[in-house]
Amino acid sequence: MKVLKFQLELADLILRDKKTTTWRVNDEKDLTKDDIVSARVHGGDEFAQIEITSVKETTFGELKDVDWKGHENFKSKKEMYDVYSSYYKMKITPTTKLKVIKFRKLKERQD
Repeated sequence: MKVLKFQLELADLILRDKKTTTWRVNDEKDLTKDDIVSARVHGGDEFAQIEITSVKETTFGELKDVDWKGHENFKSKKEMYDVYSSYYKMKITPTTKLKVIKFRKLKERQD
């Protein structure tokens, strides 16, 4: 099963169905529509399984309103670029390609 890792605070948003979109740079997993994915906190166990409902390739500079729906907001574009630059350990700019991945939570992990 493919795995997507999330920051702890984002995992909580997914569990509460507040986050239904993630953006990924350098998708080495080849994520596609209908994939069932294990959602995990960085360094932790699975907290949910999600189903990918759509995948769109674009750039940070071409993000549309629909790409933001279900995604956490940023105070500014600079903050967005800084956050993603820290996630990926590379400089993120308006021309950086990314995948906009929409998903739905299938089930939560039961302890």
